[in-house]
Amino acid sequence: MSNISNLFFKYRSYTPVPFLIIMLVFQKADLISIAVGLIIALIGESFRLWGVCYAGSETRTTGSVGGTFLVVSGAFSYLRNPLYFGNILIYLGIGIMSMALFPYLQIVALAFFFIQYHFIINEEEKYLQKTFGQEYSDYKKNVPRLFPKFTQYKNESIQQPPLNIKAGMQSEKRTLQAFGIVTLILILLYIFEIGL
Repeated sequence: MSNISNLFFKYRSYTPVPFLIIMLVFQKADLISIAVGLIIALIGESFRLWGVCYAGSETRTTGSVGGTFLVVSGAFSYLRNPLYFGNILIYLGIGIMSMALFPYLQIVALAFFFIQYHFIINEEEKYLQKTFGQEYSDYKKNVPRLFPKFTQYKNESIQQPPLNIKAGMQSEKRTLQAFGIVTLILILLYIFEIGL
């Protein structure tokens, strides 16, 4: 793993923090921005949760890229990286909710996360290609990297982990808590500013 890929992978849970701080400090939220942004962020969180319910706690590793299964079920049957796609929608949604330095901060944040995920995904794909060979080649050829397609990929010959909603919710607890706290803060700041 290259140094920059390793840094992005290891600290991927923390790289949104500076953007979130700026969004909270410079927020100009209104009722429409909160509603629209919340819908976008909830769609993103739905993709994340759908993916985590199949991939499980392996999505939480920070040491190195790896995984037990080539997951091609659930959200992974529509795009190869549903968690990163979900993250991008969550960040965009929160950015729209805050309206902080809009649209410049949102554009810079999206550009940063696309670059970060480019490096991380390249390393993950090297691991998957080496580990799963032709199965991964077929999957990669038929399923887009970061934006979902409308038809489902199916390969019955690839062993899949079971759908586990309880484990998915447990694994996703930190993300849900952070998402809920940021949303609540933005709503409270909006309420405070309009004087309710």
